[in-house]
Amino acid sequence: MSHSTIDVVAQALVHARGAHVASPAAEVAGGLAQADEAYAVQQQVAQALGWFGAAPPGYWKAGGPSRDAVLTHAPLPPRGVWTSPATAGDWPFHLRGIEAEIALRIGRDVDPASASAATLDVDGARALVDAMTVSIEIVDSRWQEALDAPALCKLADLQSHGALVLGEWVPFVARDWAAQACEVRIGARASVVRRGTHSLGDPAWLLPAWLRHATRHGQTVAAGTVVTTGTWVGILEAGEGDLVTAEFPGIGHASVQL
Repeated sequence: MSHSTIDVVAQALVHARGAHVASPAAEVAGGLAQADEAYAVQQQVAQALGWFGAAPPGYWKAGGPSRDAVLTHAPLPPRGVWTSPATAGDWPFHLRGIEAEIALRIGRDVDPASASAATLDVDGARALVDAMTVSIEIVDSRWQEALDAPALCKLADLQSHGALVLGEWVPFVARDWAAQACEVRIGARASVVRRGTHSLGDPAWLLPAWLRHATRHGQTVAAGTVVTTGTWVGILEAGEGDLVTAEFPGIGHASVQL
């Protein structure tokens, strides 16, 4: 792992965020060869911008396209996590992609030993969750190539995260996720309705991998930490001024005015 390369990519992202501009991923993409380097960039950008201070991150995103794929993870800047109904106001977006998701809340502290592969399976991780809610992730990019940027550049850029909207929390209970419906409305366009379309089949399936990632440097995931778990609708295009609403019947809804 080249620290100079990580510095270059991190500096490009810090500049892009501070100046509200997009940087060319093509100029730095060749320096990222593996996911650990992209995660090191995430950490360096967070430190440079003071997102978390001495505390561990309280909000995360995690997910992947299938159970056979390598899952990815990103800690989320707390200023960009909003309670529904939310208003984006002058938040600086380059893109406004919409993902409708289920977010899960951890009910007790999880230390590295508790999150180890020998200790924690999906059922055990599911038992750690005390609540769930509907979430809307607004997808954005600090790269000029946007969603066409190389995969590791997108991972370094918090997996193209822009902001997160959280609905009302409800108790986490077993559900038939294959039958779960999701409806998204964007502006005056026709609703997008999906059923049973979570890429992993169960939002909780990713919890063991995420918890091992979040505790890998010896940190404890504190009770109350939130992870959003992947889109049910792909990425839907929205524009400035649109009202976006996501509803999961039986769980709740969330909305954001862009």
